Amino acid sequence: MNLEITNLNNYKHIHLIGIGGISMSAIAETLNNWNYTVTGSDLNQSKITDSLNNHGIKTTIGHDLENAKKADLIVYSAAISESDPEIIIAKENNVPLVGRGQFVGYLTKIYKEAICISGTHGKTTTTSMISICFINAQKDPSIEVGALLDAIGGNYRVGNSDYFILESCEYKGNFLQFFPNTEVILNIDNDHLDYYKTFDNIIKTFNDFALLLEPNGLLVTNADDANCYKLKDIVKSKFISYGIENENANFVAKNITFNNNGFAIFDVYKNNEFYTSIELSIAGKHNVLNALACTAVCDYYGIDSNTIVKSLKSFKGAERRLEFKGSLPNNVNIFDDYAHHPTEIKATANSIKNKKHNKSWVIFQPHTYSRTKLLLDDFADAISNFDNIIILDIYAAREKNTFDISSKDLVNKLNENSKSAIYMPNFDDVVSYIKSNVEKDDIVITLGAGTVTDIGPMLIK
Repeated sequence: MNLEITNLNNYKHIHLIGIGGISMSAIAETLNNWNYTVTGSDLNQSKITDSLNNHGIKTTIGHDLENAKKADLIVYSAAISESDPEIIIAKENNVPLVGRGQFVGYLTKIYKEAICISGTHGKTTTTSMISICFINAQKDPSIEVGALLDAIGGNYRVGNSDYFILESCEYKGNFLQFFPNTEVILNIDNDHLDYYKTFDNIIKTFNDFALLLEPNGLLVTNADDANCYKLKDIVKSKFISYGIENENANFVAKNITFNNNGFAIFDVYKNNEFYTSIELSIAGKHNVLNALACTAVCDYYGIDSNTIVKSLKSFKGAERRLEFKGSLPNNVNIFDDYAHHPTEIKATANSIKNKKHNKSWVIFQPHTYSRTKLLLDDFADAISNFDNIIILDIYAAREKNTFDISSKDLVNKLNENSKSAIYMPNFDDVVSYIKSNVEKDDIVITLGAGTVTDIGPMLIK
């Protein structure tokens, strides 16, 4: 299904199938900014599809066979199969087709400095941090990030420089189609097992990604993650490491403390010499690591430490990354977080513990049947870190339930572990229950990659 693009100027009308996705919408907006005729389709209406239409990008909810038939080029997301009606009619009319990963790979080719941020967790936050530093350093980068970022007014930015800062997803090996000059690999964890099957396959894929770098390229990676640190032995590129536990890293965080909001304050040492002190405006020890990755990249590209410090202090977080949504009476604060993997959930729970509060409430929506089935024990262990637990139905995303799993299995596992959890599939019931039971200074967090994000605004309203 994939065309090898050699010159984008050969195409005037580009149609995107699955345009409502966070990456696909960024591609659409970028192409529109470059004065291509852009149309698209998505099965679901959302804030993103509404925004695309408002920006003059005709976006159809459902299938758009007419534009699929007459476009000069079609870009399709990873969720689109060969049986999709628009794919079929495009083939019948000899319209060239290219997958999202390969298309983004073409974009990385046309920039002299493609900075690709990858890893199982933390990509969006670290991409956002690096982006803000580059903007404040007047480097005028182009950006594609996996969430809405206030600093750029969306999920993309079209700059006029050689810099392209790109969140790079490992799902289905998409990032193996990129042409990076600099890579950041934040961590390598056990995820997307519906596709990779084994952790060894995930490790191999990240190794293959690192090997894409030319000798004059740069790999920045996490010395506290054993599988990341091993990459120093296989890459031919320049290698810079960072860490908290591994003091052999090039950039190390020391003297870490947290304020009442759970925001970290710490000193950074570069090659064993004091470099600067950083104060974050987002919670969690994991964000110290993300900030170190950002610092390492920015220092390499000549951004001074004062700009890095000011930029990281100003960064309040990307959308759905422990995002403050508002308060109920009695100082009950509500947060929303995208975490949908046990490692991410533990990081979020630890971030909450560092915030001054009474009791924590989590409303968790598991994401995909396969992930819930394969990591059930790990989910139960991670969720146990909250005081009060409500579990919603599994958000299916791209899957059908062929795994004989339900949210009740997770509730039963939690209860077996002597942790009281409630199964409550109806959002209105959740809102009523929370409002009737929260106490002064409690924290409520909605957790997951699906529609659970709707509950916070319902509570506040």
